[in-house]
Amino acid sequence: MFNMEFSIADKKKKDVFVSIFSLLKSSSSQINMVLTENNLHIQGMDKSHICLFDLNLMSGWFETYNVTKTHMLCFDTSIFYSMISIKSDEQSLYLSLETDNSDSMSIKLINEEAPDSKKKEFNKYFTIPLIDYEYEEMGIPDTEYDAEFSLKSKEVSDMLSQLGNFGDDVNVECSEDCVDFKTSKNSVDMRVNVKVDDMISYAVVEDEKVNLTYSLIYINKLCITNKLTSEIEFSMSNEYPMKINYNLGKDSSLVFYIAPKVSD
Repeated sequence: MFNMEFSIADKKKKDVFVSIFSLLKSSSSQINMVLTENNLHIQGMDKSHICLFDLNLMSGWFETYNVTKTHMLCFDTSIFYSMISIKSDEQSLYLSLETDNSDSMSIKLINEEAPDSKKKEFNKYFTIPLIDYEYEEMGIPDTEYDAEFSLKSKEVSDMLSQLGNFGDDVNVECSEDCVDFKTSKNSVDMRVNVKVDDMISYAVVEDEKVNLTYSLIYINKLCITNKLTSEIEFSMSNEYPMKINYNLGKDSSLVFYIAPKVSD
């Protein structure tokens, strides 16, 4: 018997789920997964407290989702990622907590019926120990940002990777008709100018100057990927951390909040 169980069968969602934990393991070595009747929620911060991540997957996002009471499951992020990342395209991913063993979580990679498949993986079964990990979730208020824009994720990933070749920080300046990304190191400057017509969406408060600098290393390592969604939503304000949002569908999302660097 299971206290809880959920599964993912859709190939794209399995890839997204694995990619999520590829990012999270770079942010935190341990995570606290909270399961309720309605959703799976994970929140945490990196060791330097520069980046806050907030994952929310609604029950409808999964193939099956059977949770009747709230569970808090804490485990090693890297070990968990190593387990789920070896799934094949034909295998469904099952996670469960057995009634008679609340000290570990079970993970199964099970082949579904695929008569046309020439390659068939063996079924795989794992258990991962649950650990004691205290994390007090932060309430995230609704915020009105000074500038909001959306870009194709592949373009963002490529651009920030290129900027990373010429500096460790990125300055982001939003004006009425464009967004400039700038970096510099060893007297070498690089600027990428993104015009309104090149964005999926763009909104900026009139006469408001948004000019902030962030750690390019953190953004590239902890946040940016083109494997989750086709576009990335950015929200910026002089008063709040930058918000990087991945809309995962079914009212689900992965959001990162990055604190700006303080000018000397």
